[in-house]
Amino acid sequence: MPCHSKLWLVVAATALITAGTVEVVHRYLAGDLFNTSESSPTTSTITTKKEHSEELIREQLARNYAFLSEEGMDKVRKQRIVVVGVGGVGSWVTTMLVRSGVEKIRIIDFDQVSLSSLNRHAVANLKDVGTPKVECLKNHLLQIAPWVDMQCYNELWNIKSAERLLLGDDMNPTYVIDCIDNIDTKVDLLEFCHRNNIPVISSGGAACKSDPTRVNVSDISKTEEDALSKSVRLRLKKRGITSNIPVVFSAEKPDPRKAQLLPVSQEEIAKGGVEQLAALQNFRVRILPVLGTMPGMFGLAIATHVLTTIAGYPVEPVEGKNRYKMYDNFLQSLAGQQSRIGKVDQRVPIALNEIPYILEEIFRGKSPISNFSTRLTLSRWDPSKEISFQNCVVMTKEEQKSHEDRVLNGGEKLEDVYSQEVLDRVAKRFKEEEYYSHFR
Repeated sequence: MPCHSKLWLVVAATALITAGTVEVVHRYLAGDLFNTSESSPTTSTITTKKEHSEELIREQLARNYAFLSEEGMDKVRKQRIVVVGVGGVGSWVTTMLVRSGVEKIRIIDFDQVSLSSLNRHAVANLKDVGTPKVECLKNHLLQIAPWVDMQCYNELWNIKSAERLLLGDDMNPTYVIDCIDNIDTKVDLLEFCHRNNIPVISSGGAACKSDPTRVNVSDISKTEEDALSKSVRLRLKKRGITSNIPVVFSAEKPDPRKAQLLPVSQEEIAKGGVEQLAALQNFRVRILPVLGTMPGMFGLAIATHVLTTIAGYPVEPVEGKNRYKMYDNFLQSLAGQQSRIGKVDQRVPIALNEIPYILEEIFRGKSPISNFSTRLTLSRWDPSKEISFQNCVVMTKEEQKSHEDRVLNGGEKLEDVYSQEVLDRVAKRFKEEEYYSHFR
């Protein structure tokens, strides 16, 4: 036999042996190597926790151990976490907690995987459509970390079932993660956790959001530009809860050029009984436009916050870009300017929570005069007009003093003090604020 023919046979045999070995390993890990049931041989499903080598677990989690330390990972692995709602956001949270070493997770959701879920769900594929979201997650994730104790509750969480679903079977959660998109249910869950001193973190609304740089973590009292968090905050306030609930949200501003909540069609309204279109009573019936990447970002941000908090890893989030001490200094400087320019009343018609809007949104965090972004403060612009969003400019402290000396007290005209380029830049910012004001 020619040498090249023998070589071909060796290559072919090696390929067959390799393929067979991979298949055996795959089926062993999936738990069905010796499965004699009549289920399809292409279906690989693990339904219960399996014993696993500690050495292999540590190797799989090696990068996490290197990052969070031995002590930190020991805390992470001992967590008992409940995730309520495992759709677009919750599926990513659960996936990354499992991949990161959390060994006991309870997931709660009443819904099923749909075709429209596939643009944002962490693990679902076409074969999962029509199956419960909790079972879908469990089947996929136990193929990644078969040693994890994953408990699935395919039902709706509500206040009546709160104790059973969150605390039952000696769960005693160390953390609860709220990924619910129904306001009333969300509020009930957060209140229950708050009253029972269970650490909880909540997801804001990812629908109609698209700017990854605006995703933030902050206390619920400091969220902004998030309608869902605002509604939750108002309802919690009526129940006496105003803070100490961290939220992941997007501070991206609404814009008529961007995706909007889609209304129910006139045809459906004409039929009557629109509420019957909801999956459950009192749930939303309108379609939420969702860019599939954003729920993933929310979920990853939540998982990261939880893991670093548990492990004691030093993280100092800029809460919604709300640097309140600095913002308060801005407001005090603006009020103090009133007396420096001879005004009797030092009060200004701008609130503390509006300062970040002026700084971050209108002036992009820098002075329009010098483009500097350090030692900033606020100043009245045109002395002939009252202070407003369209007559208040971000400046450096040195520029503020010069502006007071020459324009506000000195009587010089703006056009004699500043170049046309600066005047145009300020006018442009005011024009943009006029546009934004329609959506505030």
